[in-house]
Amino acid sequence: MTDEIVGRTADRTERNRARALKRREISRAVRDVREKLSSTSGTRPAFDYEMTLGYARSRLAAWMPTALLIVVVAFIGLHWYRPVMIGSWAAIVLFFQGIHGLACRQFIATPKADVRLSLWNRRFYIGELLSGASIAALFVLPTQDSAVLVFHLATLLFTVAVTTIVASNLTRAVIAGTLPIALAGASVFSLNQDIVSIGMAVFVVTAQMLFILLSIRLNTTAFAMLEHRAEKDALIAELEHANAISDESRRRAEEANMAKSRFLATMSHELRTPLNAILGFSEIMKGEVFGPIGNPNYKEYVGDIHSSGEHLLNLINEILDLSRIEAGRYKLNEEVVTLAHVVEDCHHLVKLRAKNKNITIHEQFETGLPKIWADERAVRQIVLNLLSNAVKFTPNGGDIVLKLGWTAGGGQYVSVRDNGPGIPEEEIPIVLSAFGQGSIAIKSAEQGTGLGLPIVQALVQMHEGTFSLKSKLREGTTVTVTFPRARVMEVMPPIAEEPQRRRA
Repeated sequence: MTDEIVGRTADRTERNRARALKRREISRAVRDVREKLSSTSGTRPAFDYEMTLGYARSRLAAWMPTALLIVVVAFIGLHWYRPVMIGSWAAIVLFFQGIHGLACRQFIATPKADVRLSLWNRRFYIGELLSGASIAALFVLPTQDSAVLVFHLATLLFTVAVTTIVASNLTRAVIAGTLPIALAGASVFSLNQDIVSIGMAVFVVTAQMLFILLSIRLNTTAFAMLEHRAEKDALIAELEHANAISDESRRRAEEANMAKSRFLATMSHELRTPLNAILGFSEIMKGEVFGPIGNPNYKEYVGDIHSSGEHLLNLINEILDLSRIEAGRYKLNEEVVTLAHVVEDCHHLVKLRAKNKNITIHEQFETGLPKIWADERAVRQIVLNLLSNAVKFTPNGGDIVLKLGWTAGGGQYVSVRDNGPGIPEEEIPIVLSAFGQGSIAIKSAEQGTGLGLPIVQALVQMHEGTFSLKSKLREGTTVTVTFPRARVMEVMPPIAEEPQRRRA
């Protein structure tokens, strides 16, 4: 029955988690499709804005190096062109570059909500086109020196490469900025009929195609980086959301646990007071203190009432002990304890119950064990729970072995082994959980509360000890409780008196 409840709970939790993941994936897919439909480039609008913003920042950051490159080209061009001519060309190029840089700065300063992305993209395309056309004008300036073709080729490659790298976030801007330069250079080179000029024209066309492919590749990489960043941000947001839900659930669980503990602490007096009256009056009636009971059935009923009251009181005590342990209110009253004496006392307490079932309890104690530092009441409760369980589930005529001795690490252990029906391996976690009972315990006539072993585990853990349960079906169960070496009291040798003190 408990297995079925645990299984149903686990299946329900897994189904809820699967539904939540499916809803999240559907919501994300719908959002992505909606954003792609509202975008002009087939991607998310946020990505379009980020790509344009990256272009504007790159172009603005490259304005000074580009201007310096134009000045260097103009200075070198003085070798082939007149100063007025090459100076006018440089001024025109710098003018268009400046206008374009101011547009980029204005775009960066504009709030995202006020940006009309399509309009700004057209402005950038036109700006790149004008800048490229102004640079291409260098190739049509009149000159008689044929060596200027090498200068034209070098200027073309430098300017196209710079434009490709700087404007790679917008592929159309790269095309608009480099195509006029490449066409003008290829046309000028092809006008000469020699093989070198024609080769230069073919080289320019090929280089232009390679630079466009490079810009597409850079653009794809930039988009991939934005997608990875968006996924990372989404994962961080989901983790924060899940963390918030977990914190809220933990807070509610802690509040519920504290409310349970407060309720049990408040109700303990209310429950024990009537139970004490029931037990006291039923015991008086059972002993016929004030005279005999006329009907023997009444006496039997009184005995049933008394035994039921004792069972209920034990249940309440166990629940309150477990609640105090879980709430951290169970305080150990530590003192020097002789473990062998405590185990012997517990043995005497359960001996009558074992005798009624014709069960023999064998003691195997190592001699010379020193005392330990522990809570005697808690240790007594640990041993009593273990012995009571062993007597409860051992069949008539069975044997129980009670061991006490040293551990390999210098600590002390208490072991209780019975030859009862045992516990199936898959039911051991259930038996060790609060209110958990295995199939054998459910079928048994002496059903318990399922709190004995959890209380034992908690008390052993409070003593920094270890708890071990090993069981085989139809062979029996062995439960071992170990107290660490740190709790074993060392036996100090007697102090030898000094000769002078002895003479005095």
